[in-house]
Amino acid sequence: MDFFSDIIHSNIGWFHFITAIVSMLSGTIVLLNTKGTTFHKRIGYIYVVSMLLLNVSSFLIVNFGGFSLFHFFAIVSLVSVIGGMLPTIKKRNNWFPYHFYFMNWSVVGLYCAFWAEVGTRFVGNMKQFWWMVALATFVTAMIGSIIINKQAKKLNLR
Repeated sequence: MDFFSDIIHSNIGWFHFITAIVSMLSGTIVLLNTKGTTFHKRIGYIYVVSMLLLNVSSFLIVNFGGFSLFHFFAIVSLVSVIGGMLPTIKKRNNWFPYHFYFMNWSVVGLYCAFWAEVGTRFVGNMKQFWWMVALATFVTAMIGSIIINKQAKKLNLR
């Protein structure tokens, strides 16, 4: 790569990293706090904007020779964020469960993506990488499922 490409790629990488941190923090706050409050809505909008920026920036990062599994999951992430926001915009009958599940699973997916990112950055052996990521993702999804189901029960969604 030439000097200019290195700077652009580095800036995109930093932007992606910063939006990931903002998404993880705001998503966690929304996931663990009372739903429907002004605080929830404000932090939720920060989450949505940071997630949109995070996912768009992911398509500007090319690893593994082009479109990869990470890009596929960025599309899944975009669908879950949009799937969570559309019900709040349209406010049709029974909109809240759709918003609740899409947005909460979006946060859990973000944490699963975190483990995949950690695996690609810090584990050299791909055989270990996939097992470690699979285990971390499974544990993260299980913990997320417990939290989501507990909240759904409180909100009479289950």
